[in-house]
Amino acid sequence: MKYEIKGEPMPVVICTLDAGEKMTTESGSMVWMSPNMNMETSGGGIGKVFGRMFSGENLFQNIYTAQGGPGLIAFASSFPGSIRAIEVTPDKPIICQKSAFLAATDGVQLSVFFQNKALTGFFGGEGFIMQKLSGRGIAFVEIDGSAVEYHLEAGQRLIVDTGNVAMVDSTVSIDVQRVKGAKNMLFGGEGLFHTTLTGPGNVVLQTMPISTFAGAIAGMLPSSN
Repeated sequence: MKYEIKGEPMPVVICTLDAGEKMTTESGSMVWMSPNMNMETSGGGIGKVFGRMFSGENLFQNIYTAQGGPGLIAFASSFPGSIRAIEVTPDKPIICQKSAFLAATDGVQLSVFFQNKALTGFFGGEGFIMQKLSGRGIAFVEIDGSAVEYHLEAGQRLIVDTGNVAMVDSTVSIDVQRVKGAKNMLFGGEGLFHTTLTGPGNVVLQTMPISTFAGAIAGMLPSSN
């Protein structure tokens, strides 16, 4: 499979497949393809269906196969930002925000990833339920807004607003930290909790989470009363 990413800030990834090669995608992400691309819709079992529901994805996925020769298929981002191509290997799974998965080559598995610690689970917001990409292949992930990347050394920490965590290596520990001080919590405008990322591993942050964008737009809309 060969690919080309075009068109930021509304990007599309254009994939060229050899005969017999397959791509798995979130339903509704395909925007154009050659006539010889065959589509099959799959749930992958009741456990995987519910896992995708909790992780913010659609219940079913589409599998596209190039038949009779090379095929072309394109997948578009659902929100202004960027598309990242990630190499997934058995020893390097990736943890990403819910709804980040766009498409992947055959061999990449998508599953739900729950934070281990109780505090993270109760107060993590967008970060409580994430997605795990494992197996082997190339995965395409959506980033909301612009992407900023850091490499954390072992024990090095970074405090992030929860919705700004786009994806991290599986070696990065994710926890929730309460904002210090009652006045800060009540009037600081930053919420009650932040996400703490602890290395080692790579961290990719996003500058405009779709939830933040939706909140800003909602505040400008006229009241229905």
